[in-house]
Amino acid sequence: MTRHINILLCDTFPGRLPAFIPNYESLFMDLFASIGEQVTYGIFQTWQGELPSSLNSDELYLVPGSLDSAYDDKPWIVALLHWIEKAYVHGAKMMGVCFGHQAIARALGGEVRPYDGGFGAGVRTSRVLDEQMKAYFPQQEMRLLYSHHDQVMKLPQDAVLCATSDFCKNESFRIGRQVITFQGHPEFTVAYSRHLLTNCCDDVDLAIRTAALQSLDTLMPQGPEAARFALDLLSD
Repeated sequence: MTRHINILLCDTFPGRLPAFIPNYESLFMDLFASIGEQVTYGIFQTWQGELPSSLNSDELYLVPGSLDSAYDDKPWIVALLHWIEKAYVHGAKMMGVCFGHQAIARALGGEVRPYDGGFGAGVRTSRVLDEQMKAYFPQQEMRLLYSHHDQVMKLPQDAVLCATSDFCKNESFRIGRQVITFQGHPEFTVAYSRHLLTNCCDDVDLAIRTAALQSLDTLMPQGPEAARFALDLLSD
């Protein structure tokens, strides 16, 4: 069965992608291919105001990362938040990653703000709480790659917390079988995270960068497992 995924690009990360990554959306394409999914894609330049004009219950709408913040009121972000509200009421299946996790939370009544505990980077382990999610993470822990300042501080009213950590309380949440989000990046690779930490994080404290780089050598991220859980959850 071929699945159609609409990627609502919220950034193209100019100057931050290494030569071995042709574009940001290719990370998701490689991720879903790695778990054996046959996927067709719709790509929307949402950061330029482009959004799907129609909603299809058989398709998945993916809101990925961005260097902007979900609590900003830039016109394209406001438009995206309104679109998420509309899509949710319509019953559209949505997946959020990092900025997308935060944007979906804000659009549906949650709260997002900068985290005063510092920058999250490298591989982080969270505790899996959701019973359905535990089937994909038998150790009841999920390891993902991270790169974020902001966090979801309050979940939407109908959301169920799927995973949590000491650094980030709301690592992942879902709403029924319609919405699933992750603060981490299932689509990131270790090589890309190493590139970011080495070349694009001069404003991050050296101790945080050093610890994050060490985590890349000692912990195996579970992006494919997170992707498999998300797609199976949203398949019905």
